[in-house]
Amino acid sequence: MKAMIIEKYGKVTPLIMTEQPMPDMGEHDVLVEIHAASLNPIDYKIKEGKVKFLLTYKFPLILGNDFSGVVVKVGDRVTAFKPGDEVYGRPRKSRIGTLAEYIAVHEEDISLKPHNLSFVEAASIPLVGLTTYQAFTDIMNLQKGQKILIHAGAGGVGTFAIQLAKLMGLYVATTASDKGYELVKSLGADLIINYRKENFEELLTGYDAVFDTLGGEALEKSFQILKPGGQIVSISGMPNARFGKDQQLGWMKTIVLSIVSRKITALERKSYSKYHYLFMKPSGAQLKIIKEFIEAGHIIPIIDKVYTFENTGQAFQYLEEGRAKGKVVVQMK
Repeated sequence: MKAMIIEKYGKVTPLIMTEQPMPDMGEHDVLVEIHAASLNPIDYKIKEGKVKFLLTYKFPLILGNDFSGVVVKVGDRVTAFKPGDEVYGRPRKSRIGTLAEYIAVHEEDISLKPHNLSFVEAASIPLVGLTTYQAFTDIMNLQKGQKILIHAGAGGVGTFAIQLAKLMGLYVATTASDKGYELVKSLGADLIINYRKENFEELLTGYDAVFDTLGGEALEKSFQILKPGGQIVSISGMPNARFGKDQQLGWMKTIVLSIVSRKITALERKSYSKYHYLFMKPSGAQLKIIKEFIEAGHIIPIIDKVYTFENTGQAFQYLEEGRAKGKVVVQMK
């Protein structure tokens, strides 16, 4: 099969299209012919070796973290799917590799795709959908009427997060540029802060939650807007000791995370809030819930650009520029 690989970590490491062996299948696995795969910041972070402290891979490495496609074969103990099923999913972190013609995934990690979406649209959903759903429900347990700030509302995660937050009955503030204003407004944002002209930390107060997709100064300033007992979930900040314990990374890595995240921990204590670093888990069951939201018309995919498989390298470059409004998708079929 054709696959897009890297042979070592590095920012300028080229993506190479090569022939690779077909994936090995286990008895609970489903072999999927991939029709489309979307790109996410985690893809170039893996490519550049920025997460090798938490995730280790062997080379050559096939990149890619979510997909849509058609089931072509199922393992002996698979009961939920059959050949011909149209599915979408996010493979577990040890089995990434969606920038390829085929992938073998555990049946628990996929769902039937929403019937009202194309393969390109469906491929844009799994990672951002699961990330947001787990942040809002599994971690923060947000309730109707609460107030949340969603950073970078016009981005891949942000466009999904605004829609889910409004579906849950939340008051949504978000940051965006002039170019993203109309998009986030159309998705239902209640308050839009132009981050080029305004400082969100000077305008907001008494918020229940922050969903951070930026890290850095934006994350640090977010503690200022929370009311006591508020929560921050970040997908771009620094993992802390709590994350190390939850992920069972071992005492050495947990201590290292405790040291490097000490500034965040101090802000957490000072603001009487709680900080969580989110490493999303694959879940076919949650993708089924998201599928129902989409089929009911509550959430729509937002796609910026679609690239051919051969132009995956260009897609990576565009994503890294940080200008995408919505998702960037690579189409195989």
